[in-house]
Amino acid sequence: MKIQTLGKMSGAQALIETLQREGVEVVFGLPGGANIPIYDVLYDYQNLGYTPPDYRGIRHILVRHEQSAAHMADGFARVSGKAGVCIATSGPGATNLMTGLATAYMDSSPVVAITGQVPSFVIGSDAFQETDVIGMATSVTKYTFQPLRVREIPYAIKAAFYLAVARRPQPVLVDIPKDVQQGEDDVEFPDHIDFPNYQPLPDPDPTIIKTIARTMLGAQRPIILAGGGVKIANAYHELQALAELIVAPVATSFMGKGAFPENHPLALGCMGMHGSERTNKIIPECDVLFAIGSRFSDRTTGKMEKFAPNTKVIHIDADRAEIGKNYKAPVVSLVADAKKALQALIGEVQVELMGQHREAWVKRVQEVMVMAGTEFDGNGSRLSGAETVKMIRRFIPSKAIVTTEVGQHQMWCEQHFQVIEPGTFFSSGGLGTMGFGFPAALGAKVARPEVPVIDIAGDGSFRMTENSLATSVEEQIPVTVIILNNSMLGMVAQWQRFFYNRRYSGVQLGRSPDFVKLAQAYGAEGVRVDTIPELEAAVNRAIRSPVTTVIDVPISPEENVLPMLPPGAGIREMIVG
Repeated sequence: MKIQTLGKMSGAQALIETLQREGVEVVFGLPGGANIPIYDVLYDYQNLGYTPPDYRGIRHILVRHEQSAAHMADGFARVSGKAGVCIATSGPGATNLMTGLATAYMDSSPVVAITGQVPSFVIGSDAFQETDVIGMATSVTKYTFQPLRVREIPYAIKAAFYLAVARRPQPVLVDIPKDVQQGEDDVEFPDHIDFPNYQPLPDPDPTIIKTIARTMLGAQRPIILAGGGVKIANAYHELQALAELIVAPVATSFMGKGAFPENHPLALGCMGMHGSERTNKIIPECDVLFAIGSRFSDRTTGKMEKFAPNTKVIHIDADRAEIGKNYKAPVVSLVADAKKALQALIGEVQVELMGQHREAWVKRVQEVMVMAGTEFDGNGSRLSGAETVKMIRRFIPSKAIVTTEVGQHQMWCEQHFQVIEPGTFFSSGGLGTMGFGFPAALGAKVARPEVPVIDIAGDGSFRMTENSLATSVEEQIPVTVIILNNSMLGMVAQWQRFFYNRRYSGVQLGRSPDFVKLAQAYGAEGVRVDTIPELEAAVNRAIRSPVTTVIDVPISPEENVLPMLPPGAGIREMIVG
């Protein structure tokens, strides 16, 4: 390990210096008593012209709640492919990060969280704003560090960045006591970190690749299931090439949505609880299901005992723990990077160029797609949730980045919003975190300021992190928020309609606040629309506006998201309307 020594400095200086060496250009955070030394050094770097030889500047974006800091860092990470950074103080500041870290953990997003802590000599005494953040974060991070000496900080930070992106990306937390931030020592900066258990994955085993290729080439009715791992590995083009080569339709999990262009003739769309009817119908008919980068979550498969009982399943994933965890008995499994695995498979099957014997299967898939497919034609009528989502796709460029909150609007997006270009759709899948979409959109916009960013929201979710409007205005981060407003916690209300005899309990939100006035109060733009022409005009203005725009779309509180799988149902046992 090569080490550079810069002499004596404080722990806070060592932290910022290490962040610069990792190429960090932006952090999302909120100061407090236990991280003031960090912010004091940030002041020096930003305001007093302190310029080390490789200084590029670190932009600090002030959030209004620490949960939003984690979501912004998460959104930045998903779009940029780099680790996003968030900073919070001890106690409630650190605990407020937990929901955002759990969201990133479930969805495999690399975030580095840096928290202040009470001085090391009072840890364990229940000091003011002390919490065991290491204990809390252990289950929602890949790793945690708590450097107790100044000289340990560069290693902890560099290790955090290494681990956050190694193999399966996930968050890492570094908790730094205040006295360690303030103390001074001779500090050394390693330029290399070695974690034997987190080395890059080896190349795919050629023997297993041959077995997978033979199984797929021998299939009469193959389907590819692409999960979020394909997106993380940036294996979009390889997936499309393999699907076209072997003439296999492609379904995705919700987290895999956008891994395959949804306007492609082989695209089936999402499968699972709120997947498309055609996809859920055709999956049990396949004889080989090739799953790559998917963990077979319950939202994807429905009741596992009823999922594809007569199908051979091939499972490739970068995380060994996911193999056999939910789906117990794949015919062939492989721990590998999705991009490398797909490249190896393409090379293996290319020599035979199979597919000509699958005309009957392709015809059957097309029949199911036609029977189950419906399309709204846009006639100027009053907007519904599903219609609004379809229209948004028509009104925004294919390169625009879309995030969502969590609820009915999210599932309408799953069913009706076609993702065409890679890396343009992000949502909270594993944890289902209401309030994720708006701050994540701000993080995405920071990562890609040249691209329009749209958050498709529900009124319940947007209320949870609407104070990020202040951040968007003050930091000049313009995004578009489109709220499908039914004055309800719509998904819970739908379950109460279907399974609890319409006994609406705790779901009616009322008409407060007025989202147009709320946006204007923050210095953003707000508009309410009732028709498709009004929506089109509002969206066109919003994506060109220099400030964030909130578009309020009133919809019926009785509108349902269909199809859906009821509890305990198999993937074909959908409620379709």
